[in-house]
Amino acid sequence: MKASKKKIAIFIVRRLSEKGYQALFAGGYVRNMILGIENNDDIDIATNAKPSTIASLFKKVVGVGEHFGVMLVIKNKVPFEVATFRTDKGISDGRHPLEVVFSDAETDAQRRDFTINGLFYDPFKKEVIDYVNGREDLQKGIIRTIGNPQLRFKEDYLRLLRAIRFAARFSFTIESATWKALKRNAENITHVSQERIFQELNKMLTGPNPDKAFSLLEKSGLLRVIFPEVHALKGVEQPRVFHPEGDVLKHTIKTLSYLRNPSQTLAWSALLHDIGKPATQSRTDRIRFNNHSRISAIMAKKALLRLKSSRALINGVYECIDNHMSFINVTRMRLSTLKKFLSRPTFNDELKLHRADCLASHGNIENYEFLTRKKKEIDTIDLRPKPLIRGKDLIELGFEPGPLFGKVLNKIYELQLDEKIKTNNEARAWITKNRSKLTKGST
Repeated sequence: MKASKKKIAIFIVRRLSEKGYQALFAGGYVRNMILGIENNDDIDIATNAKPSTIASLFKKVVGVGEHFGVMLVIKNKVPFEVATFRTDKGISDGRHPLEVVFSDAETDAQRRDFTINGLFYDPFKKEVIDYVNGREDLQKGIIRTIGNPQLRFKEDYLRLLRAIRFAARFSFTIESATWKALKRNAENITHVSQERIFQELNKMLTGPNPDKAFSLLEKSGLLRVIFPEVHALKGVEQPRVFHPEGDVLKHTIKTLSYLRNPSQTLAWSALLHDIGKPATQSRTDRIRFNNHSRISAIMAKKALLRLKSSRALINGVYECIDNHMSFINVTRMRLSTLKKFLSRPTFNDELKLHRADCLASHGNIENYEFLTRKKKEIDTIDLRPKPLIRGKDLIELGFEPGPLFGKVLNKIYELQLDEKIKTNNEARAWITKNRSKLTKGST
């Protein structure tokens, strides 16, 4: 975390302290600090000052959840969440309490989700304040709810996914009672909005261990509920010669294992690249999945629409999945075709997906290595060069505007990409020589 951001957080704590209030760093920042992880998380601040007091002490304050004691203090254009210590009473909608009562630090810690997230830190005394044995669970590598796990999950069923995300992120074990309650409540994840589910899944997929996250989702029963398309891959047999790793779900999770903090597009493409296999499986000379890349792309689009993801992500994932079987033919492509292949907007993610896909199955990454070499050999400026000729050139050569224009321009551009013509004059000469063939449509 940039020192300036921490400096601002300390300023907020100092200001509250000088006015006689207790103020502490809370949550993820404290957890990561103890784990020795570079702290890029926002610093949340917890205090016994009430929202009205917080608003009076700082110049720019926004009440983002004032009823729940949450204010946004903005300093140097940097927002900090400052929350009043509280205890929650009752459950209204599986996310919010029926009533909030302002309290002290110890009581506030008891209402939080997991022990590793229930820690406070005094930046002046440089002291960790632990009311929930969170430090011990951090040392042992355990994800444990604070108090009764059944109640903690009932308060907000998104915590089912958060438990798995933290377990995967830190390679921790979910404590037995917490795990049992998690499995028992798996069906209740339907009470959580699709947007919030997407956010958690996105953090899992773009984190350091997406394979561990989805293995836990499958074992817990959550995968079947939130992503039936992926769960349906379990038990779908594949030809052993290409897939010694096993069924399609095992292959998918193994593919994820070759990703570390991937882009959103790459992560979701890896997860969904084979979801069309159950629908396309056939048995002839061997097990086949004809056209599964296109079916998978269509299904992925529908799934991401359901999860309310962005249009940009949906389009990127569709392209990656739809093209992921095209890598088989790259060594036989014409130079012009290869250049077009390398110049696609999603190519870098597609290349990484291809590598992970191969390593998770037959292990042959020769095409990946071939494309990596080619990408270095071919100047990126030449991948999508400006056309050597335009419509005005064709008019000067005596062509009349019409359908033939596009055909001639495309043909010349292919020859340009193949490096068979390199100048406008060469293009004009080729058109003049082949004019009769172009007109007849036989070229």
